[in-house]
Amino acid sequence: MNRMKPSALLITAAAILVIVGLAIAWRLGAGTALTGGGSASVWSERADLAQQELEESFWDEKRGLFNNAAPCIAQLCTDPFNYWWLAHAVDVLVDGYERTEDTKYAEQLGKLYQGILDRNAGVFINDYYDDMEWMALAWLRAYDATEDERYKQAALALWQEIQTGWNDEMGGGIAWRKEQPDYKNTPANAPAVILAARIYEHTQDAADLAWAKKLYDWQKQTLVDPATGLVWDGINRQGDGVVDKDWKFTYGQGVYIGAGVELYRITKEQSYLDDARKTAANLKQDFLSPATGMLPSEGDGDGGLFKGVLVRYIGELIKLDPSQKGLIEMLLTNADSVWEYGKGKDNVLFSNSWAQTPDTVVQLSTQLSAVMLLEQAAWIEKQ
Repeated sequence: MNRMKPSALLITAAAILVIVGLAIAWRLGAGTALTGGGSASVWSERADLAQQELEESFWDEKRGLFNNAAPCIAQLCTDPFNYWWLAHAVDVLVDGYERTEDTKYAEQLGKLYQGILDRNAGVFINDYYDDMEWMALAWLRAYDATEDERYKQAALALWQEIQTGWNDEMGGGIAWRKEQPDYKNTPANAPAVILAARIYEHTQDAADLAWAKKLYDWQKQTLVDPATGLVWDGINRQGDGVVDKDWKFTYGQGVYIGAGVELYRITKEQSYLDDARKTAANLKQDFLSPATGMLPSEGDGDGGLFKGVLVRYIGELIKLDPSQKGLIEMLLTNADSVWEYGKGKDNVLFSNSWAQTPDTVVQLSTQLSAVMLLEQAAWIEKQ
């Protein structure tokens, strides 16, 4: 993952534009009518509209992949190959399928599976351990939803490769990428905890649970502030053994919360749940706007995905601990804002900031985060 990404023809064309405009207006009108909240399925309908926009504005049927941006502009549509964005696209399709049981999501998952393989030389392996973890997590969820054996096998193969990223530099942990084995960070370790724990639930192999615990212990001891629960991004990025304490991102908090949730589900050891609650509580101090309760904009490119990862794992904590009313309120506050202020006026494309109008070109990463948020709101609505 990269950080800091002739007249008759005119009349016909004009007519087409009018028809398209009317169609969009009708679609958005249906969504806007939901603002009053009178419908019991308000968030599910909004999630439907966002998923529909994702397909219509980003999906490339020929390649079996989502484009990098909408509108699609020249080569930037397809290059670079944003592998880890596509992992989260898999997750978003699974969200839609789990919520609706509509087979269109399952069909698109199959196309995306093949599209990624075709683009990545017939394999899912790459040089970034965190990228492979996102992909393995997504395909394991896809398997759980669809029971398509291909997806489980992809996740297991990736897990075997991911384990090779562990070494004793910086006291342990999985490296961020193969070319930099002594740089360890949260996005290469906390998601691996979640993955190992979920694989253990499938295999019941004690070695997988041991991996989850070992990775968690390293993460907690090395990259978490014991006083506040704030999760730091990484250590030894510049070869100096220093922890990047000024690098604090929403997705780092999310995956550490998710790691604690998964281990608590399996072991019922209270410390894991306590850790997750502590980091979640610290969001108010380090990330939320005091005035509005909004999560920050973390830019476009990879940063566009960060909040989406956080809200996914906040959702997992809420499922485990429904008493987290403050977290539910935070998700719904952000969902209300992204729909009211962070959405395009003539489409269902979203902004990096969930409180302001989107840019002319919207990146896939940004769109995916907003869809994740709306899917979480839809899940809350059903409870």
